[in-house]
Amino acid sequence: MRRLIENRFGLLALVLVALGALYGVAHVSRPTPVAQARPQAVRAPVESVTAVCPAPSANRVSVVTPADPERAQTAGSATLTPMKAAEGKSGEDDVIDRVGLLWQRDIAPGGGPLVVDATGSMAAGLESAQTARETSGTQRGLAGVRCVEPGAESWFVGPGPAAAEMTLYLANPDSAPASVSFMVYSGEGPVLSERGTGVVVKPGEHRVIRLRDLAPSPLIMALQVSTRSGRVAAAVKAVLGEGRGVDWLPVAAAPATRVVVPGIPGTAGKRELYVATPGERDTVVRIKAVLEDGSYALKNKETIEVPAGSASSLDLSTGIGGQPAALVLESDVPIVAGLKITGTGARQDVAFTAGAASVDLGSVVADGRAEGKQTSWLVLSAPFAAATVEVRLLPTKGAAPAPVEVTLPAARTKELRLTPPKGSKGGFGVLVRPKPGSGPVYGGRVLDEAARDGQLVTAQPLAMARIWALVPPTIDAPGVVLP
Repeated sequence: MRRLIENRFGLLALVLVALGALYGVAHVSRPTPVAQARPQAVRAPVESVTAVCPAPSANRVSVVTPADPERAQTAGSATLTPMKAAEGKSGEDDVIDRVGLLWQRDIAPGGGPLVVDATGSMAAGLESAQTARETSGTQRGLAGVRCVEPGAESWFVGPGPAAAEMTLYLANPDSAPASVSFMVYSGEGPVLSERGTGVVVKPGEHRVIRLRDLAPSPLIMALQVSTRSGRVAAAVKAVLGEGRGVDWLPVAAAPATRVVVPGIPGTAGKRELYVATPGERDTVVRIKAVLEDGSYALKNKETIEVPAGSASSLDLSTGIGGQPAALVLESDVPIVAGLKITGTGARQDVAFTAGAASVDLGSVVADGRAEGKQTSWLVLSAPFAAATVEVRLLPTKGAAPAPVEVTLPAARTKELRLTPPKGSKGGFGVLVRPKPGSGPVYGGRVLDEAARDGQLVTAQPLAMARIWALVPPTIDAPGVVLP
């Protein structure tokens, strides 16, 4: 019996030794596994663009698509179509198919929003804008706005309905209805509840809403326009009253802990900063100005306190007035920001800029001018690292002039006066494209006009050009087909 047990354990030991040897040989002879490369996003050219000019009546509409030597030219065109009015009437379409040349037209009074649809070679980089000029009345001033793409969320920061006549323009160029809600953050806190402010904008429909009817009390505000379903193009116009100015609020960058407000011109006049904290925590926002001679905190204006769910303002006239600038705002919680620029003279005009993204893929401005006493300026800033950009003007006809290279040292701002190309009758587009290896660039275009009774002014922060889109990678995943 003892021998049998010993043989059993001996046999087991031999089996274990054999298995160990077998697996050892298999491990040594196994081929090295091939490293799997992580899928990367793919840069694809934009093939279709839709934008809405919110109220082009009695405005000059500008549309331009820069030529891109890096991509093959394909057939395409841009169509400008008036949205149908309530009675079902609409005007004739305009068709544009000239890549690299600026198209401009003065739109007759009357009518609703204008939809810009572009495909093929006319889509990549297309930019459009509307600009009005009035010399008297409550609308006196220059008032310009980018024609905006429909989206799911937009932010606006500026004066409130108690300080100006604030009007919200909504348009739905899509084929599906959009369920839209609003939220206003004032100096006293949230004013509107999403549950009580929803509207449905049907396909092809547009709405004009007086914000005073929704929230009459705020002197300053941040407005959030969002959709539960569908998309909507949103724009906000501010009319401050007789002799006090008029302009559109640009769409502000979404809430973030670091916001750059670019495109502040080097002219005299009041500069008022607006900051809102839509979250549930109070915050102290740190402020730095990026000027021609460097970047630093402004004396006695290094910070601004913003209570949770509210908006605050700060007069920066003695800090950045008369200097081209950008502002870098940092906070421990997400914020949105904008700035009011007031012109000089007995009768004032205003312009607005707002938090914006860096123009890593380039930026296009549709409406540049230098006719009569009007002057166009480009204000560029490199707040974090040295940058180099190429600036090219796009004429209304003829060949574009050679681009100009602009070098921006780190933490510096530069202001460039734009002179129209030969052959252009005052109007031109602008293409700003960072050079390879450049640091982040932020900027804005400022249009002003010297008038006897006071300066006219409008501003537009540079937006990322719609030239390329980053398409996310695709992977094999059972969740795609499993319930």
